[in-house]
Amino acid sequence: MARVTREVVEKAGVNVDELLELLIKNAAAEITTYYYYTILRANLIGLEGEGLKEIAEAARIEDRNHFEALVPRIYELGGNLPEDMVEFHNISACPPARLPKDPTDVKAILKVLVAAERCAVRGYTKICNMTFGKDHRTYDLALAILHEEIEHESWFSEFLGEGPSGHFMRKGETSPFVRKFLPE
Repeated sequence: MARVTREVVEKAGVNVDELLELLIKNAAAEITTYYYYTILRANLIGLEGEGLKEIAEAARIEDRNHFEALVPRIYELGGNLPEDMVEFHNISACPPARLPKDPTDVKAILKVLVAAERCAVRGYTKICNMTFGKDHRTYDLALAILHEEIEHESWFSEFLGEGPSGHFMRKGETSPFVRKFLPE
């Protein structure tokens, strides 16, 4: 743990234990979403589903990157991840993005994907609000993740016909906002 890091954040007025709880729960959401998106992506088949596979894959990989970026900050602040994966899954900030009852229903899969992204947007907005002007490193990390989660939501919501978002699928580049937090 970076003792001074925690001390400075506490002195700035952040409840570090509450922040850690949010970071750990969001890390759980990222790694479980990565897992569930693997299943969802595999079931995106047929004429409708194939067009979504690349977008689901981009969101899946970026969610894994979000997990990887969150872990160091959790430990820097004196936290740790649960030793048991089932426990970790069960504390996720977002409900599981499970395959719908009819795995051939592309629209139902899209609804699962967009719901997961909306939960993530809410979670990172909360962390940003908590750390703004007080914990610059966590704020910067949460804001970077928030940018990507908003893009994910936009991609999926457009397929649901909710209107244009102005966002476009990135070509050949994943995690443009979070990349600076990832080890090379």
